[in-house]
Amino acid sequence: MPLRRHILLLAAAVSLTAPAAFAATDQALKAAIASPNRPAGDIARDGARHPYESLTFWGLKPKQTVIEISPGGGYWTEILAPYAKATGGTYIAGVADLSNPKLSEGARKGRADFEARFADEAKYGKPRFVNFGAVSGPLGAPGSADLVLTARNVHNWTVQPGMADKVFADFFAVLKPGGVLAVEDHRADPRSEKAAGADGYLNTATVVALAEKAGFKLDAQSEINANPKDTKDHPFGVWTLPPVKRTAPGGQPADPNFDRTKYDAIGESDRMTLRFRKPA
Repeated sequence: MPLRRHILLLAAAVSLTAPAAFAATDQALKAAIASPNRPAGDIARDGARHPYESLTFWGLKPKQTVIEISPGGGYWTEILAPYAKATGGTYIAGVADLSNPKLSEGARKGRADFEARFADEAKYGKPRFVNFGAVSGPLGAPGSADLVLTARNVHNWTVQPGMADKVFADFFAVLKPGGVLAVEDHRADPRSEKAAGADGYLNTATVVALAEKAGFKLDAQSEINANPKDTKDHPFGVWTLPPVKRTAPGGQPADPNFDRTKYDAIGESDRMTLRFRKPA
């Protein structure tokens, strides 16, 4: 075959197969999000949480090792674990530190319940669970993860002396060179945050400074999860808004007479969506 014709045929093959490969990647994520196995309550929140757009922005790809930190109610787990199963990746959850003798029985039970919830290999593959907390050890072997994701957690760490520095260092250590730290949290900007984010809101600059101190570089930020309706001055902090919908100070009984109308109309909070990268 003449060389010129061979080159043209090869170029044509690439132009046909490359888009198909990208379509397959997108389809795997879309399929995980569209799965009927996801809880109805999670699906109802997709309009506020933008799972496809957020995960695409953070650079989720097939075959990656992904560590989700403090997955809470499992919103992201319900997407990431099936996605890892379908694409040959690994999903790891950083959950309550069982090695900590001070860990409460409630936290121990919460971890056990979470592991049991995601034990169905047909749905979730083989998710792994690793200790995470103020005195926990490494999240994994150094340089073993492609992506670390933490959603709506940084404000919980800034109110604990030394905690934020510790966990950001843990994230940096476990990521491969060039790996991504994905962060979503409630955004105080343009006002100044309250003491250490006590109302759940943080300034973007605070989170960037924590990440940069650990060695990360800010790669990009997105307005995917912005909410201009959020006035950020709610009586019970960010927890006044959905999905928590607090009607009284934390630890107190709910107030049935509290008028939630305007807070429900705001919806979920205005959030920063950040992508940090570990230098290669």
